Amino acid sequence: MAEQHEHTAGSSLMVTVAVVGGTGKEGSGLAVRWAKSGYRVIIGSRDAQKAQQTVDELNTVLGSGLLRGADNLSAVKEADLVVLTVPYSAHHAILDSIRDALSGKTLVDVTVPVQPPNIRLVHLPDGRSASLEAQAFLGPTVKVVTAFQHVSSRHLKETDGHAMSCDVLVCGDDDKAKEDVIKLAQAAGMRGLDAGPLVNSIAIEALGPVLLHLNKRYKAKESGIVITGIEAS
Repeated sequence: MAEQHEHTAGSSLMVTVAVVGGTGKEGSGLAVRWAKSGYRVIIGSRDAQKAQQTVDELNTVLGSGLLRGADNLSAVKEADLVVLTVPYSAHHAILDSIRDALSGKTLVDVTVPVQPPNIRLVHLPDGRSASLEAQAFLGPTVKVVTAFQHVSSRHLKETDGHAMSCDVLVCGDDDKAKEDVIKLAQAAGMRGLDAGPLVNSIAIEALGPVLLHLNKRYKAKESGIVITGIEAS
């Protein structure tokens, strides 16, 4: 198991996080926030050199060496929590390439199964959701959790005093895995909410294209989800 260390905001021990596809806007934004909050973060890419280039750029901005880069498989082998931030078109191929290294770990699937160019139309894949497809493919030794589909990459990069008025809806079939992901949301400056079992990922993922439509219709760039009626925890 990867080395654990204390989160800077509390006494609970946190695991090493690998962000697969972490060179993209969403993945790199989450990686920066987690690294700044005390997590050990590895950015993964199919190309280790590309991962290192992204890490070098981000560490320059951070003014430290908080982030590390590696190829996807190496990153997953070293991590306890794995966050998948890739387009749906690459979803199955990436999962296949890291499948063996995922056994016994939690996979946080951020995928939204859109079909370009119709990215503002809800598309239900054959497996009903990307997260359900991931769970079926990976089997019971991997705990798949869906989360972070409704988070603006624009806001993620604004880490200096920038409040995130966005809730993260977290679905999964393992309560402990969901709690770990809720802590990830909190560390990134958002409120994580338990939104039920993994089958509810169908609704969570389907909201992605709806938000993209709202952005275009109302000329917004950062619409997200906020749940009312639940007191902040």
